[in-house]
Amino acid sequence: MVNPPAAPTQHATVDAARTARMLGDARHTTLNGQRARTPPRPVIEESWERALRGGTHPDHDLRTGLLSREEVERRRGTSPLRHVLPVLREGLVSVADAAHHIVVIADDEGRALWREGSAAVLRKADEVGIEVGTDWREDVIGPNGVGTPAVVRRPVQVFAAEHLSRALTAFTCAGAPITDPRDGRLIGVVDVSGPLETMHPATLAWVDSVAKLAEARLRELHMTSLERLRAVAAPILPRLGGQALVVDRDGWTAAVTGMPYVKRIALPKSPSAGRRWLPSLGLCSLEPLAGGWLVRAADEPGPRAATRIVLDLALPRRWSVTVSGCAGSWTHELSPRHAELLYLLALHRTGRSAAGLAEDMFGDPGRTVTVRAEMSRVRRYLGAFLEHRPYRFCEDAEVEVVLPDDPRELLPYSTAPAVAKGRRPVPTS
Repeated sequence: MVNPPAAPTQHATVDAARTARMLGDARHTTLNGQRARTPPRPVIEESWERALRGGTHPDHDLRTGLLSREEVERRRGTSPLRHVLPVLREGLVSVADAAHHIVVIADDEGRALWREGSAAVLRKADEVGIEVGTDWREDVIGPNGVGTPAVVRRPVQVFAAEHLSRALTAFTCAGAPITDPRDGRLIGVVDVSGPLETMHPATLAWVDSVAKLAEARLRELHMTSLERLRAVAAPILPRLGGQALVVDRDGWTAAVTGMPYVKRIALPKSPSAGRRWLPSLGLCSLEPLAGGWLVRAADEPGPRAATRIVLDLALPRRWSVTVSGCAGSWTHELSPRHAELLYLLALHRTGRSAAGLAEDMFGDPGRTVTVRAEMSRVRRYLGAFLEHRPYRFCEDAEVEVVLPDDPRELLPYSTAPAVAKGRRPVPTS
């Protein structure tokens, strides 16, 4: 007689050992092409079918294809999940630690970027290859709390031997997808894993609620960024004739004039200043703003003027960059590290590689991870005026550096070798 599938939590809360045996028997019969007495739950059965059809092997080594530390840091620096780490940690890590669980946060490609929680469970995870950089895609290791929620786009709990991967059968995972609230695009998955006997029936609902809190925080951050951009647009749009709108870097609209409101426009993958064809608007002119773009119909191009960038390093701890164009000007205060980077780019107008900037800043060309992470942050506010490969200011920008009267006062707290060289007085003849 075949029993109907049931959620293992119904049994595990009473008898974890019996539940483990039941799941193990179902796994064994399934792998041998037989019909289990107690069949897997539909979500698990469908996941097994996808994985086995794709050639996934139960003994796949979880360390295969592990990301390098440098690649993990690069992904951390560019993942939207970095904005909601405090929400995820506050909602999950402390409880997970006390309950003998670990928390795994993976990106949209199923790669584990962060891992925290119970020290004992972390040690057990290390033994089987559950590490930062592990590939959790369902078509690589079968059903799991990261890869399966990413496929079905809903919270999923995978118990012990419901895992196809032999290495994961000692763990029970509860994962929930995190999507971009603006367009529903998957940006990552958060997972809580631990021994079967420590899992509570409410674990999945708990993980899902924290994932939804993270999405709410992303929505809030998006609205805040549009409000800032709206403030930038306020003095600009009234001066313009014709049709124009101000959008963020992803094309979401902050303000419009002379045309109906549209929620979002499609921008080129790598937008740049000048005339561009936009699918929804036709031929337009694009001009960079702080945090976005001014877009206007091509038959209303307005006065053209060269972009001027002024890097002011004259006063200690009061460093700034000011960008001026026909749409107005804006200023951004600089941290010490960003002031160093922009100074070095101003010195090397033809460009500097990540290794070259690392050599200039640290005397060590190998420290490219730090350089790339900082340049990623610089590009959040100055990206429209920077090129990469190599890093450099855009060619059509006029760049001016305002230096202290005394060369010894140039970025006085900096230890960068290239900055120290710039502090040397120029010899007089």
